[in-house]
Amino acid sequence: MSTMDLKNESFNLEKNEKETLLEIKNLKTYYPVKGGFFQRTIGNVKAVDDISFSIKKGETLGLVGESGCGKSTTGRTIIRLLKATAGEILFEGKDISKLSGKSLQAIRQDIQMVFQDPYASLNPIQMVGDIVAEPIKNFKSIGKKELKTEVMDLLQKVGLPEDAYYKYAHEFSGGQRQRIGIARALALRPKLIIADEPVSALDVSVQSQVLNLLKELQKEFDLTFLFIAHDLSVVKHMSDRIGVMYLGSMVEISGRKSLYDEPLHPYTKALVSAIPMPDPRRKANRIVLKGDVPSPLNPPTGCPFHPRCAVAMDECSKTKPILKEVKPGHQVACHLY
Repeated sequence: MSTMDLKNESFNLEKNEKETLLEIKNLKTYYPVKGGFFQRTIGNVKAVDDISFSIKKGETLGLVGESGCGKSTTGRTIIRLLKATAGEILFEGKDISKLSGKSLQAIRQDIQMVFQDPYASLNPIQMVGDIVAEPIKNFKSIGKKELKTEVMDLLQKVGLPEDAYYKYAHEFSGGQRQRIGIARALALRPKLIIADEPVSALDVSVQSQVLNLLKELQKEFDLTFLFIAHDLSVVKHMSDRIGVMYLGSMVEISGRKSLYDEPLHPYTKALVSAIPMPDPRRKANRIVLKGDVPSPLNPPTGCPFHPRCAVAMDECSKTKPILKEVKPGHQVACHLY
């Protein structure tokens, strides 16, 4: 075993021994559908339908899946921008799913979010210095001089020039605006950052710069990430472990290497097969899924993936499989295992 392998193994063991920062238990987030003259609830869009996972301190968990699978809803429910229909959100062992008022406000210091659209997530009538300073002013009693010094330091850490303090968001490029959003998320020194598609709206040439910045900041500030994305190449670069969602359900969770080298769920296999090959001489064994994603308003019985699965059995249409560990550190919800 090489020196590099020994270092990686030691690093992974250290991660495994760390405490769990966030644990999600049987989380459900439904959007009620109203209809009729009295606007009664006639159904529910099951955006997140009974998922469970955990994240250890200092770890990055990637969350992947097709558009509309419930990834962003999961992130917004964890940070309490959306209310959970059922389930528990345990942050440092405390259930925050039902907090309100000052108790919920206190949690905001420890959990922050980087949004997908850097154009829409920044206030256009505020200067950048005020945007980054706002969370600090909301939670801390701090003098103007000290506040400005802290904001300037944050801007420098995310790679923005000093004069950015006095400019407005529209004066910056997409990558720079996302850096402003990252600085704002770091302002309160949170323990967990939920990054919701943080590079999908950026040029490909800028994406790697922002991803590398996030990794550097994770080391410097001892951050834990829930990294939401639909690009499996990006998730592979960022994550220690990866969870795969389909139609509001978690179908597979595994370490990065295991998931890409040996995916178990038929849906994960299809996603991995779609990753572009860097070598044009290698033939890609692409798995093309048939049909469309069913509506979350009326999901299929049993396994949510069975209408599109090439290896579905009778049991798949009757009983929803439970996410269970079939190999060390590798969980899958599939009747094949």
